[in-house]
Amino acid sequence: QVQLVESGGGLVQAGGSLRLSCVAAGRIFSRYGMGWFRQAPGKEREFVASIDWSGENTYYASSVKGRFTISRDNAKNSVYLQMNSLKPEDTAVYLCAGSAVAYADYRLTFYDYWGQGTQVTVSS
Repeated sequence: QVQLVESGGGLVQAGGSLRLSCVAAGRIFSRYGMGWFRQAPGKEREFVASIDWSGENTYYASSVKGRFTISRDNAKNSVYLQMNSLKPEDTAVYLCAGSAVAYADYRLTFYDYWGQGTQVTVSS
């Protein structure tokens, strides 16, 4: 089992920045592909960004590309999401996800483990 705990959410004005963190406890984090997803009220969970085990390969949803950056620190069992130029439409619960397969992927079904999420609210 892998436990994932997110932090760093909050309320920010449009144009502002937030940095989300996800710490993993359990199995060998450095071998896991990791992702960030988000879910707004009344909407389906959607892909935001993913990163492979090495950190060298990353993928982004078109809606966040150029504004968000995913990164990881395997020594700290952590993955991060730097969010810049935030928009009201970025408001959602952001969830960290982990996969025992080492590469990055955009599919929800790819991921085996999920955190509880952290709320991000962007005011206009």
